[in-house]
Amino acid sequence: MRFAIMVAIQSLLVLITLVMASHLSYSTSPAAHTNMDSNNSELFTAHSTPPYGLTYGEWTARWWQWAYSIPRDIHPAYDDSGKYCVEGQSGPVWFLAGTYEHPAERYCTIPAGKAILLPILNSECSYAEFTGLDNEEELRQCAKQIQDLVVHLEASIDGVPVSGLEQYRIQSPLFNLTLGQNNILDLPANTTTQAVSDGNWLFLKPLSPGEHVIYFKGRLVARNITNAANNNATIDPFAGPYGWDEPVTYHIKITNSSSASTTTAHHNQTDTEIIAYGGSIASILAHELETKINKSDAILEITSKLPDVKSTPFANSSVLNYMEYHKT
Repeated sequence: MRFAIMVAIQSLLVLITLVMASHLSYSTSPAAHTNMDSNNSELFTAHSTPPYGLTYGEWTARWWQWAYSIPRDIHPAYDDSGKYCVEGQSGPVWFLAGTYEHPAERYCTIPAGKAILLPILNSECSYAEFTGLDNEEELRQCAKQIQDLVVHLEASIDGVPVSGLEQYRIQSPLFNLTLGQNNILDLPANTTTQAVSDGNWLFLKPLSPGEHVIYFKGRLVARNITNAANNNATIDPFAGPYGWDEPVTYHIKITNSSSASTTTAHHNQTDTEIIAYGGSIASILAHELETKINKSDAILEITSKLPDVKSTPFANSSVLNYMEYHKT
């Protein structure tokens, strides 16, 4: 009897260890997922009712206007940690960026109720960059030619792959650009031009409060190209997708408006904030583990009162101590 009870309790310990290990491996792997259901229902499409009063293409133009408005030294696209995630954000849609020539893992706190727009890979042509282009149609062909180099796309939300990413290729209407100081194109400040963009995007509907992981990556046919419409102009590194075909993982924390206002008031997310974010993940894992073993409490309570268990040193194990702690 004693032997059978001790074997049962030791088996429970092994089960708890396996449950914790599985949760930890899921939290650190962007490719892990618990089912193969698609996340596509969480995305806006080109056929959706215009989100927040603008078409999908108009929102991609807004993304480029945002990207070119931020100085290089605080630009989210050149940020390896996510500390500049809040730069330039306003309105109902939150913009995220890819990464240049190396993988990036970023942590970002976003207010609840915000949609999220990000490019898996995208391209853009403007009169300022391509001085040989004369009209909108040539800009459009230029952007298309660059984007046609994309041959592979992948993305997941909370570990679940997004399927059919080719259907999220969107061309923008013609839009205006005004470049700021220290802009990422290295063109004179206050340069005003017009542009057209083409790209494969993810446009997420507002995520639920809590922690989420967004992962994306693309692959290209070639890197070094010259636009046929302007043989003397090599495509700017930011305007084209080559160099941006590296994997990006965003650890997103969605907070309610009151707590998010404090976070977004700071332009720099400190290392302390990132550590605190990681601590909240640990708390969630601990809570999930506790939920998993709640059903075992009744068994432990019964077996701990048996004379054969009370007479063994194992009765003072961490599992039985946990049961006493859990009741307080």
